[in-house]
Amino acid sequence: MSDTTRENELVCVGAIAGAFGVRGEVRLKSFCADPEAIADYAPLSTEDGSRQFTVSLTRAITNAFAARMSGIDTKEEADALKGLRLYAPRNRLPALPDDEYYHADLIGLLVVDTGGNELGRVKAVMDHGAGDLLEITVPGNSSILLPFTMEAVPTVDIEAGRIVADPPEGLF
Repeated sequence: MSDTTRENELVCVGAIAGAFGVRGEVRLKSFCADPEAIADYAPLSTEDGSRQFTVSLTRAITNAFAARMSGIDTKEEADALKGLRLYAPRNRLPALPDDEYYHADLIGLLVVDTGGNELGRVKAVMDHGAGDLLEITVPGNSSILLPFTMEAVPTVDIEAGRIVADPPEGLF
């Protein structure tokens, strides 16, 4: 993928979990390393780009923010957005250090073992609180969860489109 293509690529930065109150505010979940930074990346758009929103965080609430979104003035309009994922162009996001990656960059990468044997492809990146896990689709359409640690995943080569894994014995 060229740098130009990557610059224009959209990255999911948050999602709307429903209405907050009765005056059109939404419950906004941020997927950003600095959760409050989500408002700095606005305008945010839907994945297909059909709608764009400016965002104003009004206060922190449990596991989210109460926020005002442009064009959303009623509880009913806010409720209608429940589940909507919000995206920002990559070029508005901060550059990452060499050992950090946007989840979107990992999806679809080929996973090989340290001997070069193909293990599968990254289907998803999950974080259940104890560290990231890579969900890898293996031949036969089953999935394996691999800890995303330096020990289990010593090499991530975004440019080459592959990950070298050294999985725990018996995982694959």
